[in-house]
Amino acid sequence: METTADDRQILDALFQAALDAARPLGKFGGRLPNPPSGRTIVVGAGKAAASMAQAFEAEWPHPVEGLVVTRYGHSAKTRSIEVVEASHPVPDAAGEQAALRILDLVKSASPDDLVIALISGGASALLSLPAPGLTLQEKQALTSKLLRSGAPISAMNEVRKALSAIKGGRLAAASRAPVVTYVISDVPGDDPAIVGSGPTIARASPSVDPCTILDRYGIEVPAHIRKITAAKVAPERAGDAVHVIATARMALDAAALAARRIGLEPLILGDAIEGEAREVGVAMAGIARSVLKYGTPVKRPCVILSGGETTVTIKARGRGGRNTEFLLSLALALDGTEDVSAMAADTDGIDGSENNAGAWFDPSFVCSASKAGFDLAELLAANDAYGAFVEANRLVVTGPTLTNVNDFRAILIR
Repeated sequence: METTADDRQILDALFQAALDAARPLGKFGGRLPNPPSGRTIVVGAGKAAASMAQAFEAEWPHPVEGLVVTRYGHSAKTRSIEVVEASHPVPDAAGEQAALRILDLVKSASPDDLVIALISGGASALLSLPAPGLTLQEKQALTSKLLRSGAPISAMNEVRKALSAIKGGRLAAASRAPVVTYVISDVPGDDPAIVGSGPTIARASPSVDPCTILDRYGIEVPAHIRKITAAKVAPERAGDAVHVIATARMALDAAALAARRIGLEPLILGDAIEGEAREVGVAMAGIARSVLKYGTPVKRPCVILSGGETTVTIKARGRGGRNTEFLLSLALALDGTEDVSAMAADTDGIDGSENNAGAWFDPSFVCSASKAGFDLAELLAANDAYGAFVEANRLVVTGPTLTNVNDFRAILIR
Protein backbone atom coordinates (compact mmCIF):
# COMPACT_ATOMS: atom_id res chain seq x y z
CA MET A 1 0.00 0.00 0.00
CA GLU A 2 1.22 3.53 -0.79
CA THR A 3 0.62 6.58 1.39
CA THR A 4 -1.77 7.76 -1.36
CA ALA A 5 -4.24 5.18 0.01
CA ASP A 6 -7.14 6.69 1.91
CA ASP A 7 -6.93 7.12 5.64
CA ARG A 8 -9.33 4.27 6.46
CA GLN A 9 -7.28 1.82 4.38
CA ILE A 10 -4.10 2.81 6.18
CA LEU A 11 -5.65 2.59 9.65
CA ASP A 12 -7.21 -0.78 8.81
CA ALA A 13 -3.85 -2.12 7.61
CA LEU A 14 -2.11 -1.05 10.81
CA PHE A 15 -4.82 -2.61 12.97
CA GLN A 16 -4.60 -5.84 10.98
CA ALA A 17 -0.83 -5.97 11.46
CA ALA A 18 -1.34 -5.56 15.20
CA LEU A 19 -3.93 -8.36 15.31
CA ASP A 20 -1.74 -10.75 13.31
CA ALA A 21 1.12 -10.22 15.78
CA ALA A 22 -1.17 -10.93 18.74
CA ARG A 23 -2.56 -14.26 17.56
CA PRO A 24 -1.22 -17.44 19.23
CA LEU A 25 -0.38 -19.59 16.19
CA GLY A 26 3.38 -20.17 16.05
CA LYS A 27 3.98 -18.64 19.48
CA PHE A 28 4.67 -21.91 21.36
CA GLY A 29 7.81 -22.98 19.45
CA GLY A 30 10.90 -23.00 21.68
CA ARG A 31 8.74 -22.73 24.80
CA LEU A 32 7.34 -26.25 24.96
CA PRO A 33 8.19 -28.48 27.92
CA ASN A 34 9.35 -32.07 27.67
CA PRO A 35 6.41 -34.47 27.30
CA PRO A 36 5.34 -36.25 30.50
CA SER A 37 5.27 -40.01 31.00
CA GLY A 38 1.57 -39.61 31.82
CA ARG A 39 -1.17 -37.39 30.44
CA THR A 40 -0.94 -33.88 29.01
CA ILE A 41 -3.96 -32.00 30.36
CA VAL A 42 -4.77 -28.63 28.80
CA VAL A 43 -7.03 -26.18 30.63
CA GLY A 44 -7.65 -22.56 29.86
CA ALA A 45 -9.90 -19.54 29.91
CA GLY A 46 -10.20 -16.23 28.13
CA LYS A 47 -11.27 -14.64 24.87
CA ALA A 48 -8.25 -16.24 23.16
CA ALA A 49 -8.56 -19.61 24.95
CA ALA A 50 -9.99 -21.51 21.97
CA SER A 51 -7.44 -20.19 19.47
CA MET A 52 -4.65 -20.86 21.99
CA ALA A 53 -5.86 -24.45 22.35
CA GLN A 54 -5.98 -24.81 18.57
CA ALA A 55 -2.44 -23.40 18.23
CA PHE A 56 -1.10 -25.59 21.06
CA GLU A 57 -2.52 -28.71 19.43
CA ALA A 58 -0.81 -27.72 16.16
CA GLU A 59 2.60 -27.47 17.86
CA TRP A 60 2.41 -30.25 20.49
CA PRO A 61 3.23 -33.58 18.76
CA HIS A 62 1.89 -35.75 21.59
CA PRO A 63 -1.51 -36.90 22.85
CA VAL A 64 -3.47 -34.21 24.66
CA GLU A 65 -6.81 -33.81 26.43
CA GLY A 66 -8.53 -31.02 28.28
CA LEU A 67 -11.07 -28.23 28.43
CA VAL A 68 -10.99 -24.47 27.82
CA VAL A 69 -13.73 -21.86 28.22
CA THR A 70 -14.13 -18.78 26.04
CA ARG A 71 -16.65 -16.05 25.42
CA TYR A 72 -19.83 -16.82 23.46
CA GLY A 73 -18.97 -16.60 19.76
CA HIS A 74 -15.19 -16.81 20.28
CA SER A 75 -14.77 -20.56 19.72
CA ALA A 76 -12.28 -22.27 17.38
CA LYS A 77 -12.08 -25.79 16.03
CA THR A 78 -9.87 -28.16 18.02
CA ARG A 79 -9.09 -31.87 17.71
CA SER A 80 -8.92 -33.17 21.29
CA ILE A 81 -9.38 -30.22 23.60
CA GLU A 82 -13.01 -29.45 24.41
CA VAL A 83 -14.12 -25.84 24.00
CA VAL A 84 -17.11 -24.45 25.90
CA GLU A 85 -18.55 -20.95 25.84
CA ALA A 86 -19.75 -18.70 28.65
CA SER A 87 -20.66 -15.10 29.40
CA HIS A 88 -18.32 -12.09 29.50
CA PRO A 89 -17.95 -9.57 31.12
CA VAL A 90 -20.57 -10.59 33.70
CA PRO A 91 -20.19 -14.30 34.62
CA ASP A 92 -22.95 -16.84 34.18
CA ALA A 93 -23.77 -20.42 35.19
CA ALA A 94 -22.01 -21.84 32.11
CA GLY A 95 -18.75 -20.23 33.23
CA GLU A 96 -19.24 -21.49 36.76
CA GLN A 97 -19.80 -25.05 35.50
CA ALA A 98 -16.77 -24.83 33.21
CA ALA A 99 -14.61 -23.59 36.09
CA LEU A 100 -15.73 -26.50 38.26
CA ARG A 101 -14.92 -29.00 35.50
CA ILE A 102 -11.50 -27.41 34.92
CA LEU A 103 -10.72 -27.55 38.62
CA ASP A 104 -11.69 -31.23 38.73
CA LEU A 105 -9.46 -31.96 35.70
CA VAL A 106 -6.48 -30.35 37.40
CA LYS A 107 -7.19 -32.19 40.64
CA SER A 108 -7.16 -35.46 38.70
CA ALA A 109 -3.57 -34.93 37.50
CA SER A 110 -0.92 -37.27 38.93
CA PRO A 111 2.76 -36.36 39.47
CA ASP A 112 3.51 -38.12 36.16
CA ASP A 113 1.16 -35.85 34.24
CA LEU A 114 1.61 -32.32 32.85
CA VAL A 115 -0.91 -29.49 33.13
CA ILE A 116 -0.84 -26.81 30.45
CA ALA A 117 -2.77 -23.63 31.33
CA LEU A 118 -3.78 -21.25 28.52
CA ILE A 119 -4.81 -17.89 29.98
CA SER A 120 -5.91 -14.71 28.24
CA GLY A 121 -7.95 -11.61 28.98
CA GLY A 122 -11.54 -12.35 29.90
CA ALA A 123 -10.67 -15.34 32.07
CA SER A 124 -11.74 -13.47 35.20
CA ALA A 125 -15.38 -13.55 34.11
CA LEU A 126 -15.28 -16.81 32.17
CA LEU A 127 -13.60 -18.87 34.89
CA SER A 128 -16.07 -17.96 37.58
CA LEU A 129 -16.15 -20.26 40.60
CA PRO A 130 -17.16 -18.23 43.65
CA ALA A 131 -15.24 -18.61 46.89
CA PRO A 132 -16.99 -20.59 49.66
CA GLY A 133 -19.72 -18.46 51.19
CA LEU A 134 -20.33 -16.48 48.00
CA THR A 135 -23.04 -17.12 45.40
CA LEU A 136 -22.80 -16.62 41.66
CA GLN A 137 -25.54 -14.01 41.87
CA GLU A 138 -23.54 -12.02 44.43
CA LYS A 139 -20.46 -12.23 42.23
CA GLN A 140 -22.46 -11.10 39.18
CA ALA A 141 -23.75 -8.06 41.06
CA LEU A 142 -20.27 -7.11 42.29
CA THR A 143 -18.79 -7.55 38.81
CA SER A 144 -21.38 -5.16 37.38
CA LYS A 145 -20.50 -2.58 40.03
CA LEU A 146 -16.79 -2.93 39.29
CA LEU A 147 -17.36 -2.50 35.56
CA ARG A 148 -19.29 0.73 36.11
CA SER A 149 -16.91 2.15 38.70
CA GLY A 150 -14.04 3.25 36.43
CA ALA A 151 -11.57 1.02 38.28
CA PRO A 152 -8.58 -0.14 36.18
CA ILE A 153 -8.37 -3.79 35.19
CA SER A 154 -5.56 -4.50 37.67
CA ALA A 155 -7.71 -3.28 40.57
CA MET A 156 -10.79 -5.19 39.41
CA ASN A 157 -8.79 -8.39 39.12
CA GLU A 158 -7.39 -8.09 42.65
CA VAL A 159 -10.97 -8.08 43.92
CA ARG A 160 -12.04 -10.88 41.60
CA LYS A 161 -9.24 -13.23 42.63
CA ALA A 162 -10.00 -12.63 46.30
CA LEU A 163 -13.58 -13.75 45.70
CA SER A 164 -12.69 -16.85 43.68
CA ALA A 165 -12.18 -20.51 44.51
CA ILE A 166 -9.96 -20.94 41.45
CA LYS A 167 -8.07 -17.69 40.74
CA GLY A 168 -5.10 -16.11 42.50
CA GLY A 169 -3.03 -19.30 42.08
CA ARG A 170 -5.67 -21.63 43.50
CA LEU A 171 -5.98 -23.64 40.27
CA ALA A 172 -2.27 -24.49 40.24
CA ALA A 173 -2.36 -25.21 43.97
CA ALA A 174 -4.88 -27.99 43.25
CA SER A 175 -2.47 -29.83 40.94
CA ARG A 176 -0.04 -32.59 41.88
CA ALA A 177 1.48 -32.31 38.41
CA PRO A 178 3.80 -29.61 37.06
CA VAL A 179 1.89 -26.66 35.62
CA VAL A 180 3.15 -24.68 32.61
CA THR A 181 1.22 -21.49 31.88
CA TYR A 182 1.02 -19.62 28.57
CA VAL A 183 -0.40 -16.10 28.68
CA ILE A 184 -1.70 -13.63 26.14
CA SER A 185 -1.61 -10.39 28.10
CA ASP A 186 -4.36 -7.80 28.03
CA VAL A 187 -3.15 -5.84 31.06
CA PRO A 188 -0.84 -2.81 31.25
CA GLY A 189 2.57 -4.03 32.40
CA ASP A 190 1.94 -7.64 31.30
CA ASP A 191 2.05 -9.08 34.84
CA PRO A 192 0.84 -12.68 34.35
CA ALA A 193 -0.51 -12.72 37.90
CA ILE A 194 -3.06 -10.07 36.84
CA VAL A 195 -4.11 -11.53 33.47
CA GLY A 196 -7.37 -13.36 34.05
CA SER A 197 -6.78 -12.85 37.78
CA GLY A 198 -3.90 -15.34 37.67
CA PRO A 199 -5.57 -18.73 38.19
CA THR A 200 -2.19 -20.51 38.11
CA ILE A 201 -0.04 -17.69 39.49
CA ALA A 202 -0.20 -16.59 43.11
CA ARG A 203 1.56 -13.88 45.02
CA ALA A 204 2.26 -13.84 48.73
CA SER A 205 0.01 -10.78 49.04
CA PRO A 206 -2.05 -8.69 46.61
CA SER A 207 -0.41 -5.59 45.12
CA VAL A 208 -3.33 -3.54 46.49
CA ASP A 209 -5.61 -4.60 49.33
CA PRO A 210 -8.93 -5.64 47.73
CA CYS A 211 -10.97 -4.01 50.51
CA THR A 212 -9.14 -0.74 49.88
CA ILE A 213 -10.14 -0.97 46.22
CA LEU A 214 -13.80 -1.38 47.13
CA ASP A 215 -13.59 1.68 49.38
CA ARG A 216 -11.68 3.77 46.82
CA TYR A 217 -14.37 3.29 44.17
CA GLY A 218 -17.33 3.56 46.52
CA ILE A 219 -18.47 -0.05 46.07
CA GLU A 220 -20.59 -1.17 49.00
CA VAL A 221 -20.78 -4.89 49.75
CA PRO A 222 -22.29 -6.95 52.57
CA ALA A 223 -20.11 -7.78 55.56
CA HIS A 224 -19.67 -11.44 54.57
CA ILE A 225 -18.34 -10.46 51.14
CA ARG A 226 -15.89 -8.00 52.69
CA LYS A 227 -14.66 -10.78 54.98
CA ILE A 228 -14.07 -13.11 52.03
CA THR A 229 -12.35 -10.30 50.12
CA ALA A 230 -9.82 -9.91 52.91
CA ALA A 231 -8.64 -13.54 52.61
CA LYS A 232 -5.15 -14.24 51.23
CA VAL A 233 -4.43 -15.84 47.85
CA ALA A 234 -3.01 -19.33 47.52
CA PRO A 235 0.68 -19.91 48.30
CA GLU A 236 3.13 -19.67 45.42
CA ARG A 237 4.38 -22.91 43.83
CA ALA A 238 8.07 -23.19 43.02
CA GLY A 239 9.21 -24.49 39.66
CA ASP A 240 6.11 -23.88 37.55
CA ALA A 241 6.99 -22.15 34.26
CA VAL A 242 5.16 -19.10 32.90
CA HIS A 243 5.46 -17.82 29.31
CA VAL A 244 3.89 -14.58 28.06
CA ILE A 245 3.47 -15.25 24.32
CA ALA A 246 1.67 -12.14 23.08
CA THR A 247 1.45 -8.57 24.40
CA ALA A 248 0.26 -5.13 23.42
CA ARG A 249 3.85 -4.10 22.72
CA MET A 250 4.26 -6.91 20.19
CA ALA A 251 1.11 -5.70 18.43
CA LEU A 252 2.25 -2.07 18.40
CA ASP A 253 5.71 -3.01 17.14
CA ALA A 254 4.08 -4.87 14.24
CA ALA A 255 1.89 -1.88 13.44
CA ALA A 256 4.95 0.40 13.56
CA LEU A 257 6.78 -1.86 11.10
CA ALA A 258 3.77 -1.79 8.76
CA ALA A 259 3.71 2.01 9.00
CA ARG A 260 7.37 2.33 8.02
CA ARG A 261 6.77 0.14 4.98
CA ILE A 262 4.29 2.68 3.59
CA GLY A 263 6.34 5.76 4.37
CA LEU A 264 4.93 6.79 7.74
CA GLU A 265 7.12 7.55 10.75
CA PRO A 266 5.68 5.67 13.75
CA LEU A 267 5.76 6.91 17.31
CA ILE A 268 4.73 4.46 20.04
CA LEU A 269 3.61 6.47 23.05
CA GLY A 270 3.30 3.38 25.22
CA ASP A 271 1.63 0.01 25.57
CA ALA A 272 0.26 0.55 29.08
CA ILE A 273 -1.70 3.81 28.93
CA GLU A 274 -4.50 4.00 31.48
CA GLY A 275 -6.90 6.66 32.74
CA GLU A 276 -10.35 7.97 31.87
CA ALA A 277 -10.88 7.41 28.15
CA ARG A 278 -12.17 10.91 27.49
CA GLU A 279 -9.25 12.51 29.32
CA VAL A 280 -6.72 10.43 27.38
CA GLY A 281 -8.45 11.59 24.19
CA VAL A 282 -7.94 15.25 25.08
CA ALA A 283 -4.28 14.64 25.96
CA MET A 284 -3.58 12.89 22.67
CA ALA A 285 -5.25 15.69 20.72
CA GLY A 286 -2.65 17.99 22.24
CA ILE A 287 0.15 15.73 21.01
CA ALA A 288 -1.34 15.71 17.51
CA ARG A 289 -1.45 19.52 17.48
CA SER A 290 2.19 19.65 18.54
CA VAL A 291 3.11 17.45 15.59
CA LEU A 292 1.21 19.71 13.21
CA LYS A 293 2.60 22.97 14.59
CA TYR A 294 6.15 22.11 15.65
CA GLY A 295 7.01 18.73 14.16
CA THR A 296 7.47 17.25 17.64
CA PRO A 297 7.59 14.68 19.11
CA VAL A 298 7.57 13.21 15.57
CA LYS A 299 7.60 14.66 12.07
CA ARG A 300 4.75 14.13 9.62
CA PRO A 301 3.64 12.08 7.77
CA CYS A 302 3.42 9.88 10.82
CA VAL A 303 1.24 7.69 12.95
CA ILE A 304 1.04 7.89 16.74
CA LEU A 305 0.40 4.46 18.24
CA SER A 306 -0.59 3.47 21.76
CA GLY A 307 -2.08 0.59 23.72
CA GLY A 308 -3.15 -0.29 27.23
CA GLU A 309 -6.59 -0.05 28.78
CA THR A 310 -8.44 3.16 29.49
CA THR A 311 -11.53 3.18 31.68
CA VAL A 312 -14.98 4.70 31.55
CA THR A 313 -16.84 5.82 34.65
CA ILE A 314 -20.40 5.20 33.47
CA LYS A 315 -22.79 8.00 34.42
CA ALA A 316 -25.49 7.52 31.80
CA ARG A 317 -27.21 4.77 29.82
CA GLY A 318 -25.41 5.21 26.52
CA ARG A 319 -23.91 2.63 24.17
CA GLY A 320 -20.31 1.87 23.39
CA GLY A 321 -17.03 1.19 25.13
CA ARG A 322 -13.79 2.79 26.15
CA ASN A 323 -12.33 2.92 22.63
CA THR A 324 -15.27 4.74 21.07
CA GLU A 325 -15.42 7.07 24.10
CA PHE A 326 -11.69 7.86 23.72
CA LEU A 327 -12.13 8.42 19.98
CA LEU A 328 -15.13 10.72 20.34
CA SER A 329 -13.26 12.79 22.92
CA LEU A 330 -10.25 12.98 20.59
CA ALA A 331 -12.43 14.04 17.66
CA LEU A 332 -14.14 16.76 19.68
CA ALA A 333 -10.81 18.09 20.95
CA LEU A 334 -9.38 18.20 17.41
CA ASP A 335 -12.63 19.72 16.06
CA GLY A 336 -12.04 18.83 12.41
CA THR A 337 -8.33 19.65 12.35
CA GLU A 338 -7.08 19.03 8.83
CA ASP A 339 -4.76 16.10 8.04
CA VAL A 340 -5.60 14.11 11.18
CA SER A 341 -7.51 10.83 11.20
CA ALA A 342 -7.65 8.19 13.92
CA MET A 343 -8.83 4.72 14.91
CA ALA A 344 -9.35 3.11 18.29
CA ALA A 345 -10.42 -0.51 18.68
CA ASP A 346 -10.28 -3.41 21.10
CA THR A 347 -8.09 -6.22 19.80
CA ASP A 348 -10.64 -8.82 20.92
CA GLY A 349 -13.14 -7.43 18.41
CA ILE A 350 -15.68 -6.20 20.97
CA ASP A 351 -15.62 -2.69 22.47
CA GLY A 352 -18.05 -2.40 25.33
CA SER A 353 -21.76 -3.03 24.91
CA GLU A 354 -22.15 -3.45 21.13
CA ASN A 355 -20.75 -5.69 18.39
CA ASN A 356 -18.06 -3.34 17.05
CA ALA A 357 -14.34 -3.46 17.81
CA GLY A 358 -14.18 0.32 17.83
CA ALA A 359 -14.44 3.19 15.36
CA TRP A 360 -12.49 5.66 13.25
CA PHE A 361 -12.78 9.26 12.07
CA ASP A 362 -11.29 11.61 9.51
CA PRO A 363 -11.25 15.45 9.41
CA SER A 364 -14.80 15.59 8.01
CA PHE A 365 -16.39 13.72 10.91
CA VAL A 366 -17.23 16.58 13.31
CA CYS A 367 -18.59 18.87 10.60
CA SER A 368 -20.68 16.09 9.04
CA ALA A 369 -22.16 15.15 12.40
CA SER A 370 -23.08 18.78 13.11
CA LYS A 371 -24.79 19.18 9.72
CA ALA A 372 -26.73 15.98 10.39
CA GLY A 373 -28.00 17.46 13.66
CA PHE A 374 -25.95 15.39 16.09
CA ASP A 375 -24.59 17.02 19.24
CA LEU A 376 -21.35 15.07 19.75
CA ALA A 377 -20.59 16.71 23.10
CA GLU A 378 -24.02 15.68 24.35
CA LEU A 379 -23.46 12.11 23.15
CA LEU A 380 -20.10 11.98 24.94
CA ALA A 381 -21.69 13.24 28.16
CA ALA A 382 -24.29 10.47 27.82
CA ASN A 383 -21.62 7.75 27.39
CA ASP A 384 -23.10 7.17 23.91
CA ALA A 385 -20.04 7.30 21.67
CA TYR A 386 -21.39 4.32 19.74
CA GLY A 387 -24.40 6.42 18.76
CA ALA A 388 -22.11 9.06 17.27
CA PHE A 389 -20.09 6.69 15.13
CA VAL A 390 -22.87 4.35 14.01
CA GLU A 391 -24.82 7.26 12.53
CA ALA A 392 -21.68 8.44 10.69
CA ASN A 393 -20.98 4.93 9.35
CA ARG A 394 -17.56 4.95 10.98
CA LEU A 395 -17.67 1.83 13.11
CA VAL A 396 -14.90 -0.78 12.93
CA VAL A 397 -16.51 -4.24 12.90
CA THR A 398 -14.23 -7.28 12.85
CA GLY A 399 -16.18 -9.94 14.69
CA PRO A 400 -14.31 -12.01 17.32
CA THR A 401 -10.57 -11.86 16.58
CA LEU A 402 -9.74 -14.83 18.87
CA THR A 403 -6.98 -12.87 20.60
CA ASN A 404 -6.87 -10.05 23.16
CA VAL A 405 -3.98 -7.69 23.88
CA ASN A 406 -6.26 -4.81 24.80
CA ASP A 407 -6.68 -1.46 23.11
CA PHE A 408 -5.18 -0.34 19.80
CA ARG A 409 -5.07 3.38 19.08
CA ALA A 410 -3.63 4.99 15.97
CA ILE A 411 -3.58 8.71 15.08
CA LEU A 412 -2.61 9.27 11.45
CA ILE A 413 -1.13 12.68 10.59
CA ARG A 414 -0.49 13.40 6.92
